[in-house]
Amino acid sequence: MAQLSKIEWTDATWNPVTGCTKISAGCAHCYAERMARRLKAMGQERYQNAFNVTMHDDVLDQPLRWKKSRFIFVNSMSDLFHEDVPFSFIKKIFGVMEQAHWHVFQVLTKRADRIEKVAQKLPWPKNIWLGVTVEKQEYAYRVKQLSRAPAAVRFISLEPLLGPICTLPLKGIDWVIVGGESGPGARTLDPAWARSIRDQCVVKKVPFFFKQWGGFRKTEAGRQMDGRFWDEMPFIEGHR
Repeated sequence: MAQLSKIEWTDATWNPVTGCTKISAGCAHCYAERMARRLKAMGQERYQNAFNVTMHDDVLDQPLRWKKSRFIFVNSMSDLFHEDVPFSFIKKIFGVMEQAHWHVFQVLTKRADRIEKVAQKLPWPKNIWLGVTVEKQEYAYRVKQLSRAPAAVRFISLEPLLGPICTLPLKGIDWVIVGGESGPGARTLDPAWARSIRDQCVVKKVPFFFKQWGGFRKTEAGRQMDGRFWDEMPFIEGHR
């Protein structure tokens, strides 16, 4: 439930919760759902519920056993703020993140409405980053909800980016990630959409990370934009 990751903007994943339900356009070709069903078919015990929301108490302490500092993507196979995850379990996860202060935890959600309801009841040390996914302009409202959360670092993941976002609200935002969809049925990322976000970040001096162009075989399209890699991240003392 915790492992080194090939995701370009993190080091490892930690999944005390697995499973989710579709909430918006970016969920249509969910990689986590596809993987969960495959793991169930392979007989993996932790995925016997396939992609139904499931809590895994026994992996809560996993980050405490990693002594070397890492960036950790929390619940890459779920959404921590899913309505079926009890607040009591969310508090346990935050307790572990607070205790494991030598790591940076990257929490990403599409459920910005629930953030507003519970954020003030949770601890927010500087090693807990909070982000929202925005796939199209119509979901940009999530950014304003994010900006009101008391996280030390707030970030936006525009992956998969499915349409132009003419004005991305960047006030109070510390980092932006853009990526195209990959895998079966991948929808095309228009380069103009990605460049527009990049340019907005440059103007506002917000670190910009371009993850991939996407496609069925994402490695063929690569990660470069206009002849360079964009791997900018917020600066946190003691971390890369």
